[in-house]
Amino acid sequence: MVHVNIFDTTLRDGEQSPGVNLNQLEKLEIARQLERFGVDIMEAGFPASSQGDFEAVRAIARTIKNSSVTGLARAIKSDIDIAWDALKDAAEPRLHVFIATSPIHMQYKLMKTPEQVVQTAVDMVSYAKQKFTHVEWSAEDASRSDLDFLVQIITKVIDAGATVINLPDTVGYTTPEEYGRMFRYIRENVPNIHKAALSCHCHDDLGMAVANSLAAIENGVTQVEGTINGIGERAGNASLEEIAVALNIRKDRYPYTTNLVLKEIKRTSDLVSRFTGMKVPGNKAVVGKNAFAHESGIHQDGVLKNALTYEIITPEMVGVQSNDLVLGKHSGRHAFKDKIEQMGFELSAEKLNEAFTTFKQLTDRKKEVTDEDLFTILIDIQTAAVDVKKYELVAFQVQYGSANLPTATVALTTPDGERVETARTGSGSVEALYNTLEALIKERIHLTDFTLSSVGSGRDALAEVHVKMSVNDTNVSGRGSSQDVLEASAKAFINAVNRVFFNQTIAVKEPVL
Repeated sequence: MVHVNIFDTTLRDGEQSPGVNLNQLEKLEIARQLERFGVDIMEAGFPASSQGDFEAVRAIARTIKNSSVTGLARAIKSDIDIAWDALKDAAEPRLHVFIATSPIHMQYKLMKTPEQVVQTAVDMVSYAKQKFTHVEWSAEDASRSDLDFLVQIITKVIDAGATVINLPDTVGYTTPEEYGRMFRYIRENVPNIHKAALSCHCHDDLGMAVANSLAAIENGVTQVEGTINGIGERAGNASLEEIAVALNIRKDRYPYTTNLVLKEIKRTSDLVSRFTGMKVPGNKAVVGKNAFAHESGIHQDGVLKNALTYEIITPEMVGVQSNDLVLGKHSGRHAFKDKIEQMGFELSAEKLNEAFTTFKQLTDRKKEVTDEDLFTILIDIQTAAVDVKKYELVAFQVQYGSANLPTATVALTTPDGERVETARTGSGSVEALYNTLEALIKERIHLTDFTLSSVGSGRDALAEVHVKMSVNDTNVSGRGSSQDVLEASAKAFINAVNRVFFNQTIAVKEPVL
């Protein structure tokens, strides 16, 4: 059986999804989970794009040991230098350098002749090879490129030292038959193709990213790129969890192996969904909440008699537990510590105490505490910035009734340690609360999106709020959770504002070269 390497780009291409804004702590937590999931390569970011991205890539490179960490670079020396500074401490650093090869991109975006593009690609791969053992070269918009031109440029970049050749369907334009044929042509016509691995990278604009990726694998690709939950620019990327399960379920069709730990799929999906604020659709394959739900009477009858009648994927395969009831109000610290370690979290002593206290408070108000509740508590605490000046909620009160004007009173402490308090009204209770917060926070704020969902089920379920806003003309997102919808709303608002202070702290550490 042929082994296929999994290249995850959730932290780079996935973060380019509109409205997604991850900070360094969140990226690091996702990276740790991707390592547990078993990805072979993770693209941690685009180091030259910003100081925040540089710091995040460097932190991930220094932390992850069982996956190879890579960063993206344009075919520019300064990008490659910055990427090396971010990645040089990794266990297995590698570079992903790209240049466009389609006629429309070369003419209108690069404004270069094909000969100039070839020379630039060769020069930059040669330069990168002086620093990196592993260099992946990507032909941006390969699916709309001339095949003979691809043969020419691929041959030369392999001679220059490229160890992986990636031919992406950058705009989601191609079909499975066309995409597979492109890889066959390259394998048959590039004389030194045996010196490099072939990789695919598919976007989902026409809904064929997973199908195209599988077609590429069938035609000699040994590295497949994608994201968790299929997130990414426009319609997103190929969904790695769908590819992984397809390869597993259809071994008769796909005799390939991967290093992925399938039971980590659900947890990885949930983590990415929570941090990005991108809710997984109920009917999403593999990880949607309805993926294992059966409403039709005929389906229910069949599943009860034999699950294989309508379930080709078992919930347990992807980490969905039928009963996730965990600790209760009488559980002690030792049991709590064991549980969170089983869930894959590594907390400092200080954060462990904070998590246990929060857990105990929740058990006083909630009859049943589930894995999902605990997961929400832990990711909030694990990604909370310390030693950063920020606004903190002291107290709030909202008066609301069908015959009354909603009024909110809020007390905060400011980044300077001053306590401030005021009250404002609004058309509804959330608007009154947000009007009050905006009056207290001395930043320019414009709210663009508000999303409310529940964690689990039942009337005592935790509420989770995600917001998107601009703070001082910087686009940020925030999240908050609580059993009280208004408290979750206030936490999300303040969390978004505080991200600006966290990012500013990162930005002054040291300049990007």
